[in-house]
Amino acid sequence: MKINNVFNVLKKPIKINRVNYKLIGTILASIILSFGILSVGVYIGYSHRPEIDKVASVTNKTPNFETTADFTPFWKAWNLLKEKSIYSDKITDQDRVWGAIQGLASASGDPYTTFFNPEDNKMFKSEIKGSFGGIGAEVSIKDKVLTIVAPLKDTPSYKAGIKKGDKILKIDKTSTTDMSIDKAISLMRGEKGTTITLTLLHQGELETHELKIVRDTIEIPTIESESLPDGISLIKFYSFSENSDNLFAKALDKFIKSGNHKLILDLRGNPGGYLDIAVNIGSWFINEGDVIVSEDFGSSHKPEYYRSHGPRIFNDKLQFVVLVDGGSASASEILAGALREHHIATLVGEKTFGKGSVQELLDITPETSLKVTVAKWLTPNGISISQAGLEPDIKIPFTIKDYDAKRDPQMDKAVEILKAKE
Repeated sequence: MKINNVFNVLKKPIKINRVNYKLIGTILASIILSFGILSVGVYIGYSHRPEIDKVASVTNKTPNFETTADFTPFWKAWNLLKEKSIYSDKITDQDRVWGAIQGLASASGDPYTTFFNPEDNKMFKSEIKGSFGGIGAEVSIKDKVLTIVAPLKDTPSYKAGIKKGDKILKIDKTSTTDMSIDKAISLMRGEKGTTITLTLLHQGELETHELKIVRDTIEIPTIESESLPDGISLIKFYSFSENSDNLFAKALDKFIKSGNHKLILDLRGNPGGYLDIAVNIGSWFINEGDVIVSEDFGSSHKPEYYRSHGPRIFNDKLQFVVLVDGGSASASEILAGALREHHIATLVGEKTFGKGSVQELLDITPETSLKVTVAKWLTPNGISISQAGLEPDIKIPFTIKDYDAKRDPQMDKAVEILKAKE
């Protein structure tokens, strides 16, 4: 057919003699049936779509890693909580995100890995800058229970009679079951003069006790030194806080000038602190270049070694005993372990707490952060402090009866050891 004939055909009017209503009805019925089938299919497909597609507001960002995890249960739980929970209208989607990140942190099984939402993050960063209101007790998780590592000397907890190893079951009316350390700390801290009630379980007891404590401004004590009979010097060291190595140096200078060569270092109840302070103090006793502690990062990268930078100021004439107990943790365990394994000191007392991990504070957003355990501390011989703490060379218990009778069998043993040496 020629092109011009095609145009001629298109211009011709179409003549319809009569309307075929039966045919039109059949066509309409087919269209309606097809639409119905399509609608049912769309509904079925929509209702069975991936759970993430049911979320109204989902970020367009895609993860930069591959995972075999099935996220369907997560999004299903998200949707069901929004749909079914009677508290749904009180929680924003952003709050749900914060809660999910906290769940990720908790899934690590590490009590020191925790997420700080904007409110908690602000409180945490303000507290680490200086003094704070609280009860003055170092706490940690021991056997999945919130536990007192040590009450700090002359603080409200110390004066109230809290002891190392006490289990905290409630803070006011809030149960501590599955509570993170940082959450517990935030509940125990508060304005000076306010009262807090702790429900405690003492070691070896079956009945709980409620103890009311009035908060005060906590200034962490550092060091005390004194001369004992028989040419023995004593240094009581309470925390590895900023500048405490300078205070320790002054105590050592006093010891050197005394002419004594018998020394007791009391690390009982010392919850630790800065790693570099432990390395600085250890360097005065350990040969330059020898390992004081190492950080084990697992398979992520090679261990990092912290060595004595010297100068070692004591020779082999030094007779040295270090007192430790269940309240000796973190930097205390690093120093005690290094002094023992380099054959500088004898450890006397009870097994240490076993807190030998390294935390790093990472920003998630400008208002939130994640505190995550990135490494474990190992002694010079490669023993993990976190696993079981340090066993003393000479184990001497300190009982409640000793405490009530104001006697100190551990100190007595340290003195006995040094008196027996020339």
